[in-house]
Amino acid sequence: MQPTQIHDVVANEFGQVNEYIMSQLSSDIPLIEQIGYYIISNGGKRLRPLLVLLAAKASAPLDESQQHQTIQMATIIEFIHTSTLLHDDVVDESDMRRGKKTANEEWGNAPSVLVGDFLYSRAFQIMVDVGSMQCMSILAKTTNIIAEGEVQQLINCGDPDTTEDSYLKVIQYKTAKLFEGAALCGAVIAGANEAHQKALQDFGMYVGTAFQLIDDVMDYTSTAEEMGKSVGDDLAEGKPTLPLIFTMKHGSQEAVERVKQAILTGGLEQLDTIINDVQSCGAIEYTQQKAQEQADLAIDAIASLPESEYKSALIGLANASVKRRN
Repeated sequence: MQPTQIHDVVANEFGQVNEYIMSQLSSDIPLIEQIGYYIISNGGKRLRPLLVLLAAKASAPLDESQQHQTIQMATIIEFIHTSTLLHDDVVDESDMRRGKKTANEEWGNAPSVLVGDFLYSRAFQIMVDVGSMQCMSILAKTTNIIAEGEVQQLINCGDPDTTEDSYLKVIQYKTAKLFEGAALCGAVIAGANEAHQKALQDFGMYVGTAFQLIDDVMDYTSTAEEMGKSVGDDLAEGKPTLPLIFTMKHGSQEAVERVKQAILTGGLEQLDTIINDVQSCGAIEYTQQKAQEQADLAIDAIASLPESEYKSALIGLANASVKRRN
């Protein structure tokens, strides 16, 4: 299944999500609306809201009330994700995302952080309206774990001794956990049984992990235009991602020293050489293999779900997560 076909199976619902997202950005404070519209409408694949819709539809036929709740839940997930992006860009001092200036570059750090807070709180307002205590519990835990992951990543920055296990824990916390929450909440709203809820929860975690692994690969294989951000951003922030961790373990002595120094200082002076180091020692292939393993686990996790176009779309989403270029 092609990426466009994945969206096609829930095209109507996806359109409703986009409309509902825009309706929920309303505020008496013009700057909130201005920044909110800017970042929400600034491209993006809406993968996490898509996962809510597909997980719900793959679980069971939805009545009108459940249908509306999935639209609300998809919006909640997108608002939580967007608020983390606003905060991340401030912490990382990023100046470009999705090919455009970041909100903090355009308006400054303080407005970006505060609008991120607005989106978080609006998400929880909508959550109350959904009325599912189970979903509220899931997302309360999810957002707390995301915050822990962000702090752990901050601790790891500048540390060339970060292990592969520590790296994986960070990306599972800060990225994959929201994929997991999206899939699980979709299943809960649809009234899926416990076995299918667990299957979709696992699917979300595996797909989210694969997605972030490929994201980290692209920092050393893609152009700024393809990624929508500057090449070498991870290195500039001293982030020891898996391609770098592998290079420090299997690269030449000179490569190991270059990578360690770059992580310690966040320097980009030798970026081109380090990219070559990463590409020539097998780090890209290793990280891609790890991503494929996660995608395969995701597909295996939902084997028990009934056959449907929505299950096929989930399988397509897992495969697309390791084949993307942006």
